[in-house]
Amino acid sequence: MNSLQSSFLAAAPVANPAASGGGVRLAAPTRRARVSACLAVPPPPPTGAVSTGAPRELSAASRAVIEDEARYLVGTYNRSKVVIVSGRGCKLYDIDGREYLDLAAGIAVNALGHGDPDLVAASANQAATLVHISNTVYSQPQVELAKRLVETSFADRVFLANTGTEANEAAIKFSRKFQRVAHPGGDAPVEFLAFSNCFHGRTMGALALTSKSQYREPFEPVMPGVTFTEYGNVEEARKIIRSGKIAAVFVEPVQGEGGIYSATKEFLQGLREACDEAGALLVFDEVQCGLGRTGYLWAHEAYGVIPDMMTVAKPLANGFPIGAVLLKEKVAAAISYGDHGTTYGGQPFVTQAAITVFDKIRKPGFLAEVSKKGENFKQLLRTKLSGNPHVKEVRGIGLIIGIELDVPAAPLVNACLDAGVMVLTAGKGNVVRLVPPLIISEKELEYAADVIRDCLPALDVSAS
Repeated sequence: MNSLQSSFLAAAPVANPAASGGGVRLAAPTRRARVSACLAVPPPPPTGAVSTGAPRELSAASRAVIEDEARYLVGTYNRSKVVIVSGRGCKLYDIDGREYLDLAAGIAVNALGHGDPDLVAASANQAATLVHISNTVYSQPQVELAKRLVETSFADRVFLANTGTEANEAAIKFSRKFQRVAHPGGDAPVEFLAFSNCFHGRTMGALALTSKSQYREPFEPVMPGVTFTEYGNVEEARKIIRSGKIAAVFVEPVQGEGGIYSATKEFLQGLREACDEAGALLVFDEVQCGLGRTGYLWAHEAYGVIPDMMTVAKPLANGFPIGAVLLKEKVAAAISYGDHGTTYGGQPFVTQAAITVFDKIRKPGFLAEVSKKGENFKQLLRTKLSGNPHVKEVRGIGLIIGIELDVPAAPLVNACLDAGVMVLTAGKGNVVRLVPPLIISEKELEYAADVIRDCLPALDVSAS
């Protein structure tokens, strides 16, 4: 084995309460040669002792941040015990100087990785020029970004917001306003259809469209009038849409949070036909799966089905907060001055950053590389993980990939973190979600696959 193929040696599981908050972790195997970062620039100098491969022990500096977080912030996140202070390319560095290969990308946000030089330069220049003005006046970067989004999609118009959940809130409002204009007699449909395993956000409207009951129930009553049916069951969806009560159907072409499930062309085409028959709108949520993640600029391009609206957000400005609704003219025509708005949405700073990101991702060569790397990575994982009884399936498209397990994924995720690779969970907690920066190299993906393989014994510990 060479250094890239082997990456880590298996080790016996040991308890490490200090690193895991009382859980069981694998002793991190001996490290070998690291893969160079995605960008041709040196990593930042370490701020403490570089990891030697031993189980992660929390330093005084890490403990201080963790303790302050517990004291001062609302406890809405079950965070991993790691304090990240810098990033370069596809690598992250913690407060103690340990290096991590990033296969989380800030939950599919950092499409260009960390410290992209073009984005750094564009952002610094715009910050020195103009950061914010209100939407009571015109902004050139805002218009330029909207122009790019329209010219590369089905859409005629764009509404710019700050986040994915805000984009979905806007799409909810636009759907109802469209139906009220289309039905001036007062019998406008106002309900919505969404699907099992879906995730559309955490604000009250988007939350109502999100299937996981544990997200909704503590905050009920949320927005009424949402029906859920099985993702992929086009016949059941048709029955609901044909009831005449549905203003819009919200669907993810590829579900991320729900467990990396891809739609079929027949399913999306069936939704399109049913919506057309009933006068309902079809809304694609591409907040996580859009803008290059699947190897297509827009995920729905793989299916040849066109929506009436589409929401995007996560990778659009590579970490600066932005969201957008792309919509057809028939929907935009129903929206009047004052129907919706935002203070920060579409400000010059974030839209200039988004222009820089968008211009890099939209290149055919870039997208072809994402598709190629994703397919190779998926096949590599299937080969390296084959035979493990806990691995049920490796699935996905482009660089949004899930490893479904028959046990909770958290022990494997924790073991990978100890071994220097950052991954996520999805689904019911039994799916390892892999959404690396789109610039990640083939060698880095091979390295990650080796680490995941060699950390699989953590699942046996948790199951015993």
